[in-house]
Amino acid sequence: MLIVKKFGGTSVANKERIYNVCRRCIEDYKKGNSIVVVLSAMGKMTDVLIEQAKDINPNPSRREMDMLLTTGEQTSVALAAMAFDALGVPAVSLNAFQVAMHTTSTYSNARLKRIDTERITHELDQKKIVIVTGFQGINKYGDYTTLGRGGSDTTAVALAAALKADACEIYTDVDGVYTADPRVVKNARKLDEITYDEMLDLATLGAGVLHNRSVELAKKYGVQLVVRSSLTNEEGTVVKEEVKVERMLISGVASDKNCAKISVIGLSDKPGAAFRLFDALAQANINVDMILQSVGRDGEQDIAFTVVGDYADDAMKVIEDSKKRIGYEKLSLETGVAKVSVVGAGMMSNPGVAAKMFECLYNSNINIKMISTSEIRVTVLIDEKEVDKAMNAAHEIFGLDEA
Repeated sequence: MLIVKKFGGTSVANKERIYNVCRRCIEDYKKGNSIVVVLSAMGKMTDVLIEQAKDINPNPSRREMDMLLTTGEQTSVALAAMAFDALGVPAVSLNAFQVAMHTTSTYSNARLKRIDTERITHELDQKKIVIVTGFQGINKYGDYTTLGRGGSDTTAVALAAALKADACEIYTDVDGVYTADPRVVKNARKLDEITYDEMLDLATLGAGVLHNRSVELAKKYGVQLVVRSSLTNEEGTVVKEEVKVERMLISGVASDKNCAKISVIGLSDKPGAAFRLFDALAQANINVDMILQSVGRDGEQDIAFTVVGDYADDAMKVIEDSKKRIGYEKLSLETGVAKVSVVGAGMMSNPGVAAKMFECLYNSNINIKMISTSEIRVTVLIDEKEVDKAMNAAHEIFGLDEA
C-alpha cells in the first residue's frame, strides 16, 4: 500500500513529538507499505515568522512573506529526515522545488495546478520514506508560493491523488471531526464519519480541522480521508462520499471570526451594478461570501457582503479605486463580526431548520446582521462577542450533545 500521512504543527512542535511522528510512520513502513509524509511548520513557527516580518516591515509584500514562511516547513522536513536516520530508517526530505509542486501565481493563497511525481516515485522505489513540505509550491516565475493557512492538508490530498495512494491520513491535535469546537462547546461529540459536502461546508465556514480546498480535492478525486490524533491511537473520523449511518438533521456547528462586512450604499438600481462591483473584487483575487442586496428605491440600491477579515482593507481599497466605474455614494466597513453556521445533509429533507436556528438566537438575545443558506447549511452573521453563546445554543437546540 501507498499511504500519505500529514502531520500538523502541533504534532512536530518539538524533538519528542518529531520522534513520535517518525515512530508512527515506521510502524506502517515495517509492514511493507510505501510512506509519504507531509509536514507543517513546527508548533507556532509560522506565527513567529509573521511577527518577525512585521517587526521589520509592517506591510511586507506577499511575495516576500511566502519566501519567508516556506522556511518553516523546510525546517520540519529536514529535522524529521534526520530523526528517521537516527532511528535506522532511510528517508529523504523534499521541498516544493525538488518535488516540483506547480501552483498559480497568487502569493499567500496559491492553488495547486499539478505535481510532478517522478522524484517521489524514484525515492519510494529506493525504499525510502519521503517527507514533503506542506503548504507550499512554485509558480511560473520560479518563486515560492503558499497555499493559505492549513494548506498542508491540501498538499497531502493532492499528493494522494497524484500518486494514486491507497490511503490519506490527516493527523492533528484532535482525534477527529467534532460536532463543534470542543474548546467552545463542552458537549461536542466526535463523528465516526462525515460526507465530503458536509466537511467542505464546515471547513469553509471556520471548522479548523481541515483546509477547505483539501476537501474539495478529496471529493473531486475520490480520496478517502481519515482525520485522527497524532498523540493517541484513537480511531478518527472518515471523510467520504456517503455515510452508512442514518442521517442526522445537523452534523455540526462552525464559526469564523476572521471576517468583515462591507456595505456599498447608493448603487444604481440598474443592470450591471452588481457585476461592476464584484468584477473589481474578482480581478483583485478577493473572494466574497455572504451577499445581501436591498430592495431598490428611488433608482438606487445597497449591497452588503462579507470577505475574509485579512482581505478587508484590500477590498475597501479596490472598491474605492473603482468608485467611478462602480458608481456608489458611500462605502463602509464593519469589523468585529463573525459567522456561525449549522451544517447537515439531513436538512435537505427537513423543513424548518432555519426557523429553529433563528429561534435559538432569539432566545439567546442575539441579533442577526445577515443570513445565507444552501441545501445543507444555514449561516448567520452576528457580533463576534456573541459567537460562543450562539454556538452552544445551536448545538443544544439541534440535539448534537445527545449521544
